[in-house]
Amino acid sequence: MAKQLNLLSTGQVIPTALHTEMQQSYLEYAMSVIVGRALPDVRDGLKPVHRRILYAMHELGLSPDRPYRKCARVVGDVLGKYHPHGDQAVYDAMVRMIQDFSSRYPLLAGHGNFGSVDNDPPAAMRYTETRLAQIGQEGLLREIGEATVDFIGNFDNSQQEPLVLPAQLPILLLNGCSGIAVGMATNVPPHNLAEVVDALIALIDSKELSDEKLFDLIPGPDFPTGGEIIDTEGIRTAYRTGRGIIPLRGVAQIEEIQGGRGRHRRTAIVVTELPFQVNKAGWIEKVADLVNHGRLQGISDIRDESDREGIRVVIELKRETNPETLLQQLYNQTPLQSNFGAILLALVDGQPRQLSLREMLQEFLKFREQTLNRLYQHELEQTENRLELVEGLLVALNELDTLIEILRNSADGSSAKQTLQGELDFSEAQADAILAMPMRRITGLEREKLQEERGNLTKRREELQRLLGDRRELLKALKKELRSLKKKYGDARRTRIFTVSETKEAVVVASACATTPTKTKSKKGKKKQKAEEAPSLPLFPAEPEPEETVLEFTHRGYVQRLSPATYERQQRGADTDSQFQTLEEGEDFTVQTQVAFTDQDVLILTRNGKAYSIKVGDIPLSKRVGSNKRPFVSLFPPAVQGDPEAIATQFILSDYPETLDLICLTKRGRIKRLPLSEFSNLTARGLTAVKLKEGDSLVYANLATAGQELVMATSGARLLRFTIQNDNLPITSRTTLPQQALRLGKGESLVGCVALSASDNLLLVSKLGYAKQLSVHHVRRAKPGDLGTQSMTFSAKSDNLMGMVAALPDSEVKLLTSSDRLLKLPIDSVRVKRKDDKGTRLPTVKGKETIVYLNVSSTDPQQYV
Repeated sequence: MAKQLNLLSTGQVIPTALHTEMQQSYLEYAMSVIVGRALPDVRDGLKPVHRRILYAMHELGLSPDRPYRKCARVVGDVLGKYHPHGDQAVYDAMVRMIQDFSSRYPLLAGHGNFGSVDNDPPAAMRYTETRLAQIGQEGLLREIGEATVDFIGNFDNSQQEPLVLPAQLPILLLNGCSGIAVGMATNVPPHNLAEVVDALIALIDSKELSDEKLFDLIPGPDFPTGGEIIDTEGIRTAYRTGRGIIPLRGVAQIEEIQGGRGRHRRTAIVVTELPFQVNKAGWIEKVADLVNHGRLQGISDIRDESDREGIRVVIELKRETNPETLLQQLYNQTPLQSNFGAILLALVDGQPRQLSLREMLQEFLKFREQTLNRLYQHELEQTENRLELVEGLLVALNELDTLIEILRNSADGSSAKQTLQGELDFSEAQADAILAMPMRRITGLEREKLQEERGNLTKRREELQRLLGDRRELLKALKKELRSLKKKYGDARRTRIFTVSETKEAVVVASACATTPTKTKSKKGKKKQKAEEAPSLPLFPAEPEPEETVLEFTHRGYVQRLSPATYERQQRGADTDSQFQTLEEGEDFTVQTQVAFTDQDVLILTRNGKAYSIKVGDIPLSKRVGSNKRPFVSLFPPAVQGDPEAIATQFILSDYPETLDLICLTKRGRIKRLPLSEFSNLTARGLTAVKLKEGDSLVYANLATAGQELVMATSGARLLRFTIQNDNLPITSRTTLPQQALRLGKGESLVGCVALSASDNLLLVSKLGYAKQLSVHHVRRAKPGDLGTQSMTFSAKSDNLMGMVAALPDSEVKLLTSSDRLLKLPIDSVRVKRKDDKGTRLPTVKGKETIVYLNVSSTDPQQYV
C-alpha cells in the first residue's frame, strides 16, 4: 500500500481565506487578459499577438522584397517562441492583418485565399502564404533593436521579445482596434494616414492647438470599406471624451437599368459600399427575408453583381414603388445604416485608459520622441566609436615606419599592443584595430577612403549631437520623417462625412442625377428624357420646426399631449386652490405635467431593466382635454405594452450629454451608474440598461452628475447618502451587473432615491401622514453597502416611511390616501426638523387615513422620476 503524503507537516501549506484568494486570483487573471491579450498598447497600436507575429516574421527575414512563406511556418514560430495560445487564434489575427477590408493599411501581404466581405472563411494556413507589407516593415520594424525599445523574456525565458515595436506611425489610429477584456472593451475606428500625419505635425508646432482645428485636420474615421458618416456630433463626442456613437451608412444610388431582353427599363437601388464590418451576403439575406415576410414592399428582384472591381448589389423595384421611400426603409430596417460605437481605450504605461483623440496623438508623439532619443544616442555612441578607430588607423598610416619597427621588435601581439599604447598614445580599441588592419589599408586609395569616412563620421556626429542637444531640431527631424511617410503611404479618404442636412441634400442630388445605368448600354428615348427631367422626391421629408407642447402623465399610466392653448383653457377651468379632492372609484389623476418640444425624446426605463425612447411629437395630440388619452405603454414595443406598470420611470431630454449619468436602483438595493450617452439613438428594439437577477426589478432611476449627493431611503427611515464619484460608484457598461448599495432589513423596502446638491433639503412623509423637511447635512456621508442614518422616528409601531423626495422650492407634493382622497401639499409649508424628530402630522389627513402614494411636481425636465 502506498504511503500517504503528509503535506501539512512539510510547512508548505499556507492558510488563507477563500474570498481573499478568489479576489486576488481573479484580479490577476483580469489584468493578464487586459494587458496580455485584449487591449492594444497606445505606443505601437498593437496587441501582443500582432506584435509577436510581426517580430517573428522579421526574424524569419520575410521582408517585402523576399518571397512569400507559408502561413503555417509563421504560426509555428509564433507559437513555439512567443505566444503560448491556440494556433487558430494566431492565424485569425494574421488573416485580419492581411485583409484590406478589415485593415485600412494592412501590415502584412498575403498570397492565397484570405476570405471576403461575404464572411467567407480563409483557406487553411497550410495553403496560404504571407510576408511583411512595406508599411509594416518600414513603419514598425525598421528601427527594431535593443537600442530603441526594451526587450523581455518570453514565456519560458528562452527567447527575448520586444515589449513594444518602434512604431513610426500611430498604427492604433490608422488601422483601429477592437477587443473585449474583463470589465472593459475597446473599439477604435480606423483613420486616414495623411490626415493623422497632418494632425501630428500641427500638434508638434502648437501644443495649444484648439479642438476645432484638430477636428478640421482629422474630421472623422476613414473605414476601409468606405461608406458615409451621416452626422458629426458622435465623432466630436468620441474625439473629446474617448467614447461616442458614430452613425454610418452604405452608399446607394437610384438608377435606371435595362430590365432584360424585351423588357422595359426599370428603376433600381444600386448599393456600391457597405458600412464597416457589415457582411454583404448576410445583408442580402436580411433584405430577402424582410421581403418574404412582407415587411419590405415593392422589390421585384435582388442581385449581387459584385466583382474584383468592387461591390455592386442591384435591388430592382416594381413600377409603383417610390425608390426614395424604399431606400429609407432599407436604412431603417437593415444594417445598410448602423452605428459604430467608438471606445478609445488603450494601455498607457501598462494601465488601461480611455483617451481623447488629442491624448492618443500626444502619447504617440511622446513615445516617438523617446524612441528617437534612444536611437540617436545609440547611433552617436557607434559613430564616436567608429570615428575613434578611423582616426587611430590614419595616425598609424602617418607613422607607418614607426609602426613597422614596433611590430618587428615585438615578441607577440600583446607586447605590440602595449607598445603602441605607450609610445604612440593609442587607446586599447585603436591598438586592437591597428593590429587587425590588413596590408591593403596602407595603399593610397585605402588612405583616401579612411579620410573620407572620417569626414562623414565627423559630420554625422555633429548632426546627432545637435539633434540630442536641441529638442527643436529633434522635432524638426520628426516632422520631416512624418512628411516622408505621408508622401509614401498617404492616400485619399474613402469614407465621406456629412452633417444631417448635407446628407439629405446629397441623397436628393444622387437620386436626381444617378439615372445613367452602369454596365448597360441603351438608346436614350423620349421616356428616359422625361424621367431625367422629372423632379426627384426628397429621400428625407422636410422636418417640421419643433413646437412647444404639454405632456400630462397620470397615476394609472396614461399620457396626454396638449397644445399650450388647450392646456391653458384646462387650467382656467380647474379648481387649483382646493387643498384636497375626493376621487370617484377608479378615477385617475395627473401626477406630472411637463412642458416639452416635439423634437425632444421621451426616454423610458422598464422594471425589467430595458430602455426605449420615442419622440415627443410621436405621441398623439389631443384636440381637447380628456380626448385621445391613452396608456403610455401602448406607444412602445409589444414587450412593454402588456403591463400597465411596466414603466419604472421616464425622462424628457433634448440631448444626451456626456457629463450626465443615469443612476439605476433595483428593488433589492443594487445600484448601477451608466453614461447617459449610451442611450442616444435607440432603435425600436431598445437596449438592456440593467441586467437583473431573478426576482429583482428596477424601481428608481435618476439623472445625475459627478459630485452630486445620492440619497436612498428605506421604509424604516434609514437614509444612505454618498457622493457620486468613481470611488463610490464607478461608471460601468450596460452588461455589468449592479453592485450592492443598501442591504434591506426584514420587512423593509426602498421608498425613495434622489440626486441633489449638498445644500438641498429632503422631504420625508410617513404612512400615517407625518411630514418634515430634513437638511442633507444631517445625513451622515457613507459608502455603498453601509447601514445609513436613522432619520425619522415614528409615534406608532404601525407607522413607517412612505416616501422621500427632493424638497424643491415652489413645488408641491400630491398625496393619495387610503380613502381615495388626493391631497396637495406645498413643500414650503413643511417645516425643517432634526433627524430624530417624527415630523408634523398633516392637517388634511383624517383620523385613520394612511398615505398610499406620493409624487412631487416640478417643471425641471431632469427632476422627473
